[in-house]
Amino acid sequence: MRKITIKLLKTLPTKYVTTGVILILILFAYGIIGSYFIMDLNLIDSIYYAVITMATVGYGDYTPRTGIQKIFATTLALGGVALLAYVFNVILSNFQEKMGEYSRGAMKMKTIEHMDDYYILCGYGRVGKVVFEELTRRNQNVILFEKNEELLEEIEDTSSVVTIAKDATEDDMIAKLAGNKCRSVIISTGDDVTNLFIVLTIRESNPDAWIVSRASKEENYSRLRKAGADKIVSPELIGGKDLYIESTKPHILKITVRHSIDEIYDEFKIISKYGCNLENIQYHIPGIATPLTRKINTMDIEDGKDFTKYLEDNPDQKAAIENLYSMVNNTHSHIISGPDRATFQKLVDELRENIEIVGINLTKKEIANLTKKNLK
Repeated sequence: MRKITIKLLKTLPTKYVTTGVILILILFAYGIIGSYFIMDLNLIDSIYYAVITMATVGYGDYTPRTGIQKIFATTLALGGVALLAYVFNVILSNFQEKMGEYSRGAMKMKTIEHMDDYYILCGYGRVGKVVFEELTRRNQNVILFEKNEELLEEIEDTSSVVTIAKDATEDDMIAKLAGNKCRSVIISTGDDVTNLFIVLTIRESNPDAWIVSRASKEENYSRLRKAGADKIVSPELIGGKDLYIESTKPHILKITVRHSIDEIYDEFKIISKYGCNLENIQYHIPGIATPLTRKINTMDIEDGKDFTKYLEDNPDQKAAIENLYSMVNNTHSHIISGPDRATFQKLVDELRENIEIVGINLTKKEIANLTKKNLK
């Protein structure tokens, strides 16, 4: 307890205490000067009289007699009481505050000790807030590091959420917590240098920790990778891709079809013919709302030829795809981007002549109900 008390006293904010000490020194100087000129005392006796009057001891060996002397002694005594009370009050108040912070910190550590596992999230800014909401929505345990205490005011600490108002780059606590019970460390601050330093801090003592870091600039990918980040994500770059996708939504078409593996190339020829791009293919497994998605991103007819030849030369791979088609009852969707709606209409008309089109721009729910019926 003695060590804790000393540590707390050392961490008290000095600005208030310093101000109080300066005011006491000013009052002390006032007491000495006043004692010398008003009380007609020598220098030593002036210092002595100023001290006992400010401390309200008043031994009575020097008694003010004139009016001005009495006013001086009164102001000196009242000033001494007020200033000493102020300094002690500041020290006591801040000591109590630090004791409260220490107590809350102990409670937070106790909560963390009782967590079976958890995620560490560094940064509660624009990106970190989204990550935090995703984690809590999935009922995950989260330890959140954020140096801006104002941002943490909206979050309530619970048995599954612990907030730590500290800069992760200035404290080794994050390295201690990124041990065996930590599922993943997610670093989401907007400063790549800060992210890099946090990665280095964690990796130095936790070689097996899984670290996912945000990168604002693409040129910092390699630096974060060398520092020890397992995954690097750039919301800025992803956001740019999302903007592109959103801008092309009027020219994005989802065609749900039903056909065998032998008709893949014929379908691809039609898509390529109209200058459209096959973005991805979604395989709809019966009873599962979220499809199995395979990115394609091609409009080159040569890619279709190469894929067909690959299946011919690799019968095992062809059999694997046939099994996939069989599992989804040959029902899958193509996400296609194109130049305009008129082109889409021509594309759909020609596809109808060659393969079975189940629907256009069907929702997940509509496709899920469709695959259930096929399953029966």
